[in-house]
Amino acid sequence: MKKKRLRQSIHSDANRALRDLLTKQRYKLKLTQRDLAEKLNINHSLIGKIETGDRRLDVVELLEYAHALEIDTMEIINIIQKTQNYPPPALSKE
Repeated sequence: MKKKRLRQSIHSDANRALRDLLTKQRYKLKLTQRDLAEKLNINHSLIGKIETGDRRLDVVELLEYAHALEIDTMEIINIIQKTQNYPPPALSKE
């Protein structure tokens, strides 16, 4: 069985789908990269790097980014799971 790499390329389907979601939501909210950077208290050039795939977000940064863009974090998880063909999690019966 071929082993799957845990850390995927920044240009993988999942990362591309995530960047597309973040960028489309920024446009939907009519925010410029500078506007979003101000909301996140970061340099605007970082937004461009994230959107082009030159910079990866860690999970804490992703949650802050999603909050600033008014995105439900479960939507992000669902998109990533779909691109990775993960089966839905089994619900525990306690």
